[in-house]
Parts: sequence; C-alpha cells; structure tokens
Amino acid sequence: QVQLVESGGGLVQAGGSLRLSCAASGIIFRLNAMGWYRQAPGKQRELVATIAAGGSTDYADTVRGRFTISRDNAKSTAYLQMNSLKPEDTAVYYCHARGFTSNFWGQGTQVTVSS
Repeated sequence: QVQLVESGGGLVQAGGSLRLSCAASGIIFRLNAMGWYRQAPGKQRELVATIAAGGSTDYADTVRGRFTISRDNAKSTAYLQMNSLKPEDTAVYYCHARGFTSNFWGQGTQVTVSS
C-alpha cells in the first residue's frame, strides 16, 4: 500500500519560514520523481517544485528563489523549505510521487500565511 504523508504545515506570518516533509512508503522512493503542488481556495492545483530521481530540480516562477525542494533517499522523504512566505502562498500543499507507470498523491497539509 502506497502512502505519502505530508507534515510541517501551519500558520506563519508573512516573511516567515516553514519546512514541509513528505514521508513515502510502498514505493521504490529513489526511482520516483517527487513534487510539491498547491491548491488555494477557488483555484486549480498548481505545480510548486519538482525533483527528479537524479536530483535535478525545477520551480514555479512564483516561488523560485524562496522555496527549495530536496530529497533524502535513505529516509524515503522529500522536503520543501519555504522562506520569505507571502500571503499568496496560502494553500493546501500536496506531495506527489511519479514513477515509470504510476503516480500517487498525499492527503495535503495546510499552509496559511498571515499578513
């Protein structure tokens, strides 16, 4: 059974930082590309950042330079370090794992940034 369990969300003031974690089980983590997506109320889910199995990363323009995605294959965990948070970063953040023929989603963790 595949599980992606996010943690680390919460309420933070603008300018603050949070670190999200995504603990994976039931997949060969090192072979999966990992990603973070977010969905704000009334908006579509959007890509935030991805990290390939080989470690290359990509970011949405809105978060580049503020957010950093990383992975620890030994712990089967992906991370999203979020700095200089803005109210517009408020959303439910979802972890995503993409293998050769599969993809899985976590249940999401709420991030709220107050002004």
